[in-house]
Amino acid sequence: MTDHPPGFTIAVVDDDRRILESLKNLLESADYAVRSFASAAALLESDCLAEIDCLISDIDMPVMDGFELLRVAHAARPELPVILITGHPEMLNRLPAIDPGHYRLFTKPFDGQELLTAVSDALRNPHLRTP
Repeated sequence: MTDHPPGFTIAVVDDDRRILESLKNLLESADYAVRSFASAAALLESDCLAEIDCLISDIDMPVMDGFELLRVAHAARPELPVILITGHPEMLNRLPAIDPGHYRLFTKPFDGQELLTAVSDALRNPHLRTP
């Protein structure tokens, strides 16, 4: 049983297929609709940014990293909650100058239940709260 209203769509962006599939399975197990993308460019080319309710993205990706995707997403949809994940905590030193109330950070490996709670909280509140 889920603790969120039905009908939410989450976009997941990660260049690692295993992580992408794992996140997709986790989110679908909580009854979210999931759109998966292997790159930030693939998400932006799909035009689904206007249709999603939350964005989860890896930070360390080639061509366009998660920070740049956060900036683009925030410019297009300032209200869109974004969750960034990384296996490289040192990258957190490069956080963009965007109000931290609009995104949340997770380092790999992360607890799946904590991620689901962060998604649920983000969907309940127009501004994603940091821990």
